[in-house]
Amino acid sequence: MKFAAVPLAALGLTLAACSSSKAPPETAAPPPPPQKTVFDTQFQALQRAKDVQKTVDRQKAEMDQKLKDEGG
Repeated sequence: MKFAAVPLAALGLTLAACSSSKAPPETAAPPPPPQKTVFDTQFQALQRAKDVQKTVDRQKAEMDQKLKDEGG
């Protein structure tokens, strides 16, 4: 009987720990703004490069469309 009491107690504690608790409040504080890091300038440069690439790709697509429309 002693041997069965320990696993039953452990099982009971495990089930009690998994029981549902109160839901978190709906109006939680907004997350804090991201902190500045030493990599921020590199991320900004990378984003600018991506923006430039989008511009170049759009200009190329427009030029290709003009060539296609002219029959070239």
